[in-house]
Amino acid sequence: MADASSRTDNSTVLDNDGKIYRLEQGQSGGAIMASNSSDRSDRSDKPLDQKTLRRLAQNREAARKSRLRKKSYVQQLESSKLKLAQLEQELQKARQQGIFISSSGDQTHAMSGNGAMTFDLEYTRWLEDQNKQINELRTAVNAHASDSDLRLIVDGIMGHYDEIFKVKGVAAKADVFHILSGMWKTPAERCFLWLGGFRPSELLKLLVNHLEPLTEQQMLGLTNLQQSSQQAEDALSQGMEALQQSLAETLAGSLGSSAGSSGNVANYMGQMAMAMGKLGTLENFLRRQPATADLASDAADPDDPSGLPRPFGYT
Repeated sequence: MADASSRTDNSTVLDNDGKIYRLEQGQSGGAIMASNSSDRSDRSDKPLDQKTLRRLAQNREAARKSRLRKKSYVQQLESSKLKLAQLEQELQKARQQGIFISSSGDQTHAMSGNGAMTFDLEYTRWLEDQNKQINELRTAVNAHASDSDLRLIVDGIMGHYDEIFKVKGVAAKADVFHILSGMWKTPAERCFLWLGGFRPSELLKLLVNHLEPLTEQQMLGLTNLQQSSQQAEDALSQGMEALQQSLAETLAGSLGSSAGSSGNVANYMGQMAMAMGKLGTLENFLRRQPATADLASDAADPDDPSGLPRPFGYT
C-alpha cells in the first residue's frame, strides 16, 4: 500500500511537471511569435532609405521610357507600312495609267506626271523580259532546235525591240532631255550613247566578230548594212549639230536683248517661242534614231540571204 501511494505521488509530480513544461514551452513560443511579428511591424513602419528610393524611382523611369520607345517603334512600323502601300499603289497606277505599252498595245494615251520615272520603270521591266528571251534563245540553240522554232524566238525578240522604241517615242514627248541624256542607262553604256541610244554601225562592228563563219555574199550584205547605217547616222548627227547651234544662237539673241524694256518684250517672247519650237525638234531626232537601222536595212540588198535580223541595228 505504501509503495502504491508512493508511485501515485511520483506520477502526480511528473504530471504536474509535464504540464508546467508544456505551459512554459507554449509561453516561450508565443513570445517568439509575438517578437517576430513586432519586428516585421517595426520594419514596415520604418521609412526606406534614400538609396532604395532612388533605385525604385530609376526603375520606374526606365520602365516608362521602355514603354514609350516600344510605342514609338510600333508607330514607325505602321507609318512605314502605310507609306509602302501607298508607293506600291502609285507604281501600279503608273504602270496602268502611265501611258506606256498596255496589254492591248494601245499607244494613244499621253504620259502623265513624272514621265522620266515611269519610263525608267518600264525600261527595267523591258530588260527583264529581254533577258528571259535571250536565255530562251540560247537554250534553244544549245538544244539544236529546228530553224522554224528559232525563227519564232527571233521574231519575238524583234517585236520586243519594236516595243521599247514605241515606249521611248512616248517618253520623248514627256521628257526629251531624260531620253537624250541616257540617264536610264548604266554609266558604262552612257559613254557610247548617240541620240539616246547606240550607233547601229558600232553594234554591227562588235557583232561581226561573234558571228559564225559567213559566206562571201553574207559578208557583202553585212558590209553594205554597215555603210548605209553610217550614212544615216552622219545625216542625223549633222542635223543635230545644226539644231544645237541654232538653238544656242536663238537663246543668245534673246538673252542679249533688253528684256526689261517694254518695247522689246514682244521680241523677247517671240525669240523664246522660237527656241522652244526648236527644242521640240529634239523629239523628232530621237524618234528618227531607231529608224536608222530600218533605213540601213532597206538600203542593203533585199535579196541578201544572210538572214541578219533587223534588231542588230537597234539600241
